[in-house]
Amino acid sequence: MNPRISPLRAAAAAVALCGLLAGCAGTNAAGSGPDGGDNRFISGDGNVTQYAPAKRKSVQNVTGERLDGKAFKLSDLKGKVVVVNFWASWCAPCRGEAPSLEQVYTENKEKGVEFIGVNFKDSKANAEAFERKFKVTYPSLFDADGQVTLAFREVPPSAIPSTLVLDRQGRVAARIIGATTYSKLNPLVAKVVGEK
Repeated sequence: MNPRISPLRAAAAAVALCGLLAGCAGTNAAGSGPDGGDNRFISGDGNVTQYAPAKRKSVQNVTGERLDGKAFKLSDLKGKVVVVNFWASWCAPCRGEAPSLEQVYTENKEKGVEFIGVNFKDSKANAEAFERKFKVTYPSLFDADGQVTLAFREVPPSAIPSTLVLDRQGRVAARIIGATTYSKLNPLVAKVVGEK
């Protein structure tokens, strides 16, 4: 173990990784979603959680390096609505949702909405190939060691893929665990854009 990484931090990373990998498997049981009459939460089922302004947690301290090598600080986007999508090239649901994310980004960027991806536990070459294949035009952070993802522990994404919608104060207004769609994400973005 790297002597600079505390055992507590290593344990937290292991727990987060287990949750993320379990989420990408897309496990879901009949009757476990909102339409099935059972309120159990199964990681990765596309569950949406919205947070009232008074209950929102800030995630402004996130920093990292983009796939293109440029430094990134989430706090630089304060004052804008930001969508953060956690993805990996090895994740089949991520491939399925990529066109929807790009469509929501394209339709909302002129309203001042920013998108940032977080490429989790991947190789840079595979991540760049994914972005080319799916014509992703917004930037992504390269999170090979999972440290960027851990910075969101106040409202953890807990599955790959997951998507967070941040309000203009840098607080999590909505979270989607699992793959998203245009019809699921666009109204959430519009709602946060419309907040005063």
